[in-house]
Amino acid sequence: MAKLNIFKNKIFVSCLIIFIFFLIDRITKELVIRYVENNFDYEIFTSNYLNIILTWNDGIAFGLLSQNDSLIYNLISLLIFTIILVLVWMLKSNYGISFFALLLIIGGAVGNFYDRIVNKSVPDFIDFHVGEFHWFVFNFADVFISIGVIIMIFIEIFFNIKYNE
Repeated sequence: MAKLNIFKNKIFVSCLIIFIFFLIDRITKELVIRYVENNFDYEIFTSNYLNIILTWNDGIAFGLLSQNDSLIYNLISLLIFTIILVLVWMLKSNYGISFFALLLIIGGAVGNFYDRIVNKSVPDFIDFHVGEFHWFVFNFADVFISIGVIIMIFIEIFFNIKYNE
């Protein structure tokens, strides 16, 4: 019985953490969208290294695979949903920092997936640049996904070293 309670608590805490990441992403996107709607200006903030500028991404990460074809868009969306389900399934066999990394990835993926379904496009607004070189415009969901992936790669490289015998 105690094991069942621990399992229920783990599910509850996991859902709460995913929801917090999702909420941070939603709030920041909504703030940017509302600013643009109220001020009719897509450039919210500009500086030497950072711009806050609303762009709409109908592709996957960093605007890759942007398509006008609704069939391809829907197939990509289905693939993303499938990946989210696989990541949720992976939670049961992970713990510690890798568990948290998966929560980051899932929270970010759910945030962007929500926009794909509701808005048919994902709002991106963080634009880092040095001079004329601009990195891809991204959002907080992308930050969560990237940090989670980096943590997972770091764990795989430095803590799961397997030697050929």
